[in-house]
Amino acid sequence: MTLDAEQFRAAMRAWTSGVTVVTAAFEGEQHGMTVSSFTSISLDPPMIVISLHTESHTHALVSRAGAFAVTILSSNQQAISERFAGRLSETESRLEGLETETLVSGAPFLKGGLAYLDCRVTQIIPSGMNTLFIAEVIATRVRTARSYDHTRALVYHDRKYHKLQD
Repeated sequence: MTLDAEQFRAAMRAWTSGVTVVTAAFEGEQHGMTVSSFTSISLDPPMIVISLHTESHTHALVSRAGAFAVTILSSNQQAISERFAGRLSETESRLEGLETETLVSGAPFLKGGLAYLDCRVTQIIPSGMNTLFIAEVIATRVRTARSYDHTRALVYHDRKYHKLQD
């Protein structure tokens, strides 16, 4: 018996997660997408894993570049999350008009995020309709408490964005 995809989606709506945008750059091309399938897997060495749909443009760029950036979004960046969640076509520039910066790999970060992780891919694991990219974090930048004035992380639960409260 195979589990129905809609039943699985309904169950996963009960999982609350932070919201990130994963971006990559390769030979002058930049692209990114909203990703909630992201987690830390090791502190020593510092490593994370992300899951990207195999047919996405971001997947292709990460595969070719061997590196990517993760911007952990703040609660005031919901519009950015929606922009990178596919409201534009795969060929339109999702980064156009946004302020970005880079650290080591050259992958762009979205200014205003709570934290940035610059990552080098160390392992690629095909998994169903997605690919797991395991990566070593080669640089980070974290906004200080003073610089974000009580801004909290953007979170997603039951197909809606939420803001954390004290």
